[in-house]
Amino acid sequence: MVLQNGREEKSIRDSGLVAALRDPYWRTFLRFVAVTMMYAMVPLLVVGWAINTYYCDFSRASMMNEVRDEVNRHYRGIQVFFQELNSKLQLIAHTHSREYLCDTTNLGQIFELMNRQELTITDLGVIDHNGRHLAYVGPYDLVDKDYSQSHWFREVMEQGLYISDMFLGFRMEPHFIIALTASSNGERWVLRATVNTQAFRSLVENVLIGRTGEVYLVNREGVFQTSPRFSHTIMETAPFDIPPRHEGIKTLIYEGESRDGRKSPRQLMSLAWLDAPPWLLVVKQDLAEALDVVSHANLAVLMFLLLSAVTVLAVSAMMGRHLIKTMQQQDRETAELRCQLSRADTLASLGELSAGLAHEMNHPLAISLTIQERLRSSLPDGPDLVPEIRAQLVGSLSQIEVQLQCCQRITTNLLRFSRRTRPVLEKVYLNRFIMEVIELVEREAWASGVAFFADLEEGLPTIVSDPSQLQQVFLDLFSNAVNAHDGKGYGSVTIQTRSDDEARARGHAIMVRISDTGQGIVKEQPPQNFDPLDATRPNGRKTGLGLSISAIAIKQLGGSLSITSCPGEGTDFAIYFPLSPPPELLDQMARDALSRDKLTC
Repeated sequence: MVLQNGREEKSIRDSGLVAALRDPYWRTFLRFVAVTMMYAMVPLLVVGWAINTYYCDFSRASMMNEVRDEVNRHYRGIQVFFQELNSKLQLIAHTHSREYLCDTTNLGQIFELMNRQELTITDLGVIDHNGRHLAYVGPYDLVDKDYSQSHWFREVMEQGLYISDMFLGFRMEPHFIIALTASSNGERWVLRATVNTQAFRSLVENVLIGRTGEVYLVNREGVFQTSPRFSHTIMETAPFDIPPRHEGIKTLIYEGESRDGRKSPRQLMSLAWLDAPPWLLVVKQDLAEALDVVSHANLAVLMFLLLSAVTVLAVSAMMGRHLIKTMQQQDRETAELRCQLSRADTLASLGELSAGLAHEMNHPLAISLTIQERLRSSLPDGPDLVPEIRAQLVGSLSQIEVQLQCCQRITTNLLRFSRRTRPVLEKVYLNRFIMEVIELVEREAWASGVAFFADLEEGLPTIVSDPSQLQQVFLDLFSNAVNAHDGKGYGSVTIQTRSDDEARARGHAIMVRISDTGQGIVKEQPPQNFDPLDATRPNGRKTGLGLSISAIAIKQLGGSLSITSCPGEGTDFAIYFPLSPPPELLDQMARDALSRDKLTC
């Protein structure tokens, strides 16, 4: 019985699928989605591939440059170490006689001077031409040792200056020496210094490059002169072939076997030969870690393509559904024509109702804002009200104000096409207001090499004005001051606020001066600057409306604007504001309010 029911359900599903495939609207939907996906994804894949290729190549080049820079810095540090030590020993050998250095006290003083800043040498000795110590300062008992058969002694006697490889010697621990020859009374003698192995290894090995990086030195025979970070120790043989000596830095991909026979990760290896001693500086890092940025970029591109494909599929499905619905709607168009006409009449009525509703809502919204302000101002400041409750009340009133203003913006948008928006007067703290506008344009000015300087008078009185129009005025003037520096690449804009005799002489209370160091305005231009079609910027840069609109807005708010300019030196804009709006603006606002009240009644 259960098997029979399952067959029936499967048969129903199959018949539904066949019916869907036979539906012309469904077939059109599938074709639309398939074609949209094809035309959208092919360019997207091509662009993604191009971006990924470019970014990967760029990241690899940047990574290789960083590796070369790191190797070069480390290379120079080691070379400087040897050069300084060689110079010190040569200076000692050429400025002191053998007899002076054979005095253990004198030799000890020189030894202490060489190690004063950092312990760079372990011991210091003077050896005659037969390989016998004439004097020695150091922690080992080497005075009676014979070096005549030592490899380093023969080399220094032949070359005059020799830096040995790491060897055990009489002290039976890894070390290397720097030795040079000098002559005294016709006899050659040797000044030998043993380099502090720990200090030198710290210089080489304590450079950390990521999680897998390591730095070490090998000689021409492939013997480690310092210990690698993860495997092998000093004086062991390196597991790779030493390349021939080459100039500069050579970078290659190294693939080797680990000690347990398993394949080790591919590594990025940079090689550089030192001048003296002839050691090879090796810097290695796992290739996966070195190309980590490239891997992240590939993953990001893959995720972007996947997300884009899903987005295109979703948008195609939505557009296909919309297309099918539109087609179905067009098929039913004739039958529903009368219904559509009725719906159009209904929408027209709703438009008229919405305009009336907006008029009706503006008045109670204004009353609500006024009551909210009164409630805010009536809150007691003394200990009668708990601070927490006062803070909650203030926050609630602020939220009420925000929501009421949101409602006002909605009604204003409804009335946008029926009447012109009128000014909204508020108390404005000019100093704070100017700093906020400066923040809006300062980043763009900084990119043009123009700096803003604010010289704002403290204690400046507040004014009653329209913040929206003030913002537009200052944005236009600040942008004009920045654009005046085109072609210079540097300059400054200074904003001053004053409440002094100069402002009062013009019948106003506050003066704002905007001074720039730009190109200035030629003498023929200032009288025409308030012409709506006059523009001082090159063709295509400005329309000539900004300054005229600013002048009209300032005049409407009861202020005035004047220009002083010197070609090649800069321009000064002086704006004068009253403390309160002009009577004409108040009368106009009162008439508008009365008209709104009559309309409401």
